[in-house]
Amino acid sequence: MHIHISTQDGVPIYLQIVRQIKHQVASGILAPGRELPSIRDLAEKLLVNPNTVARAYRELETAGLVEKRRTAGTYVAEGPSPLARLEKLRVLSERVDGLLAEASQMQVPLEDLVELLHQRARAFAKKPSLQNPEEHAS
Repeated sequence: MHIHISTQDGVPIYLQIVRQIKHQVASGILAPGRELPSIRDLAEKLLVNPNTVARAYRELETAGLVEKRRTAGTYVAEGPSPLARLEKLRVLSERVDGLLAEASQMQVPLEDLVELLHQRARAFAKKPSLQNPEEHAS
C-alpha cells in the first residue's frame, strides 16, 4: 500500500490517508480481505502521529470500507462497498470535468463529444483484451 502525504495542500493528513485508501480500494489496488498496515507501522512509515492514522482508520471503519478484527488488525471489508462505487464515480467525474474543459477550449460541441464517447465505447467493446488486462496476463 502506497500513501503520499503532502503538508502543502492544506488537507488534513488523516483525510489524505482516508482519500487515498478509498481510492486504492475503489481501483482494486486494495482487495477485499487484505490487511492494512498496523496503525503504528503506517504512522512510522508516513512520519505522522499514530493518532492521525487511528482517526483515518476510524473514518474508514465508520464508512464500512474497512473492518477491525479483534487482535488481528484492520482489513478491507469483504463484499462490494457502496463507498467504493462512489469513489470510482468521483475519480471519473474529475476526468470528465477535464475532458469537458478541454472540449470547451477546443470549441467542440457537447453533442460531438457525446457521439465520440459512443464511438469509442463501441470500439472498446470490440477489444475485450483492453477491458480487463489482468484476465489476459500470463
